[in-house]
Amino acid sequence: MSPTTNPRAVRGLAVTAAVLAATTALTSCGVVRDLRGEREAPETENVTETVDEPRDEEVDADFPYTREGPIFLDTGQDVETTFSITGLERTDDYMVLHYESTIRASLRGNNTILGLPPILIDPVSGVTAGPLQDGDDVPYGSVPPRSDDLFPVETDATNVHRLYFPRFPDDVTELTYVGSGLGAMTGLPIQDVDEERPDPENPNGADMGDEAGDPSPQAGDIVEFENRRPDGDQVEFIGGLESFVDSETTSTTRDGDTETVALKADVMFEFDEAELTEEAEGVVREAAASVSNNIDPDRREITVIGHTDGKGTDDYNESLSEERAETVRDVLEEELGDEHTFGLEGRGAEEPVAEEGGSDDEEARARNRRVEFEYPVDPADTDGQSAERDEDVLGSSDRNVFPPADFVEEADAEVVATETYEDVQLDVHPLVRDGAYVISTVSLTNTSDDPLTPDLTGDDGVLPGAPADFTDGTLGGFQLLEPDSDLARYITCFQFGEDNTGPFADEVHEMQPGNSYQLIAVFSAPPAEADEMTLRAGPFGEIENVPFSN
Repeated sequence: MSPTTNPRAVRGLAVTAAVLAATTALTSCGVVRDLRGEREAPETENVTETVDEPRDEEVDADFPYTREGPIFLDTGQDVETTFSITGLERTDDYMVLHYESTIRASLRGNNTILGLPPILIDPVSGVTAGPLQDGDDVPYGSVPPRSDDLFPVETDATNVHRLYFPRFPDDVTELTYVGSGLGAMTGLPIQDVDEERPDPENPNGADMGDEAGDPSPQAGDIVEFENRRPDGDQVEFIGGLESFVDSETTSTTRDGDTETVALKADVMFEFDEAELTEEAEGVVREAAASVSNNIDPDRREITVIGHTDGKGTDDYNESLSEERAETVRDVLEEELGDEHTFGLEGRGAEEPVAEEGGSDDEEARARNRRVEFEYPVDPADTDGQSAERDEDVLGSSDRNVFPPADFVEEADAEVVATETYEDVQLDVHPLVRDGAYVISTVSLTNTSDDPLTPDLTGDDGVLPGAPADFTDGTLGGFQLLEPDSDLARYITCFQFGEDNTGPFADEVHEMQPGNSYQLIAVFSAPPAEADEMTLRAGPFGEIENVPFSN
């Protein structure tokens, strides 16, 4: 029997029973299982730039869409793989992803693929979906023949799979896929069908179990497996993307149907005071204009929340945080009028966003001293007001939406900058606008003679006082900076429920000598006039003039 591989998605995305492993068995064999997560409200937000093309327009399909390259395996064998999506069907009930994978080098033993889990993403709305599963957390689709739930693989044999996802709405015509271990595959056209493809008539992989005498794949074989269709009792996992945009005075977080603006207290107030400075009043009035633009007109509830750092007594912190929240609430109420209702809370030091007590304690405490106001946005609103940035509103609260990106093979990605850190070379590729998001693709190459795992999250990797939720993972120090503004865009996060989150970025694992790995980090999109960005690449430093490819 050939080796087996276990393409399990191992990363910071907290996966409970909702995560399925992408499993590949290798004796020269492999297996594929996949992930899910849960979320109540998908993220869509008010936009300041509209999509150029109608979303219900039919998109030409040119399958297969193929990627090739080495993928991280837990054994360090990091085998070269060809991954092809051969169809993306939408029936009346669900989505069907058809794909093929081919291992291009020998593998030994059981292997686990380390990478982002299988997820379909509508880049315009930010809605994400994990595979459908039954009540026992088993995904619907190709059935592994082995008792350990692995799929057998053999060098240069092609495994044919299908996987089921929740149905996306009719007006969504293209999706982005992650989960192959080979970056984000954008611009995948949806094929509307009355019925999905027939199941394999003679699934030759069904007999390739782990019993003595069971057949094994051979090089050149096309290996098909039995298919299990959703039976009406499937569990759906619908999620969204959470973004964070920072400036010198404010930051804005968008999570599902909630937007939260944070005013940095050290800029808004004098030490130990609760009255706004004159400059700060102008900032709050800009924030009120952002609320007016973005709030769901059917749910005009605004909650203003004060926060302090961890110094001082609990009673003092709660009192100061509440007084500051009252001051901000009064200005917002004056600007927005009585059509809105306001809640007020002082939470003291209960909810820090940056970890205090470390080497960056001063910066972390400053980040935690803030007044937030949160309000609902309409998940169905993807109409924009203006293509130009409005100077009277907060730049951090703009949402810019573009058409979904075209599919690009990794071989087409040009290198626009190169930096080195210790024994790792970083090659930067052009940025790609994909709906409301930007995909930054980089290649990391181990230039040493030994395997290594680079430390990208040390003192050189993450800015002091950065919010912990948006700096997770080994690319957590990466940000996009607009050259002509003070805005910094942090890596977007997946949200599949309160306890099931993680960065929309690849994790860096042990890198083999001479190997190059393409990795992605995803950010919210800047406005159209931004034709190039600065990539803050952790310990590699700031890389200016990174252009867009679209």
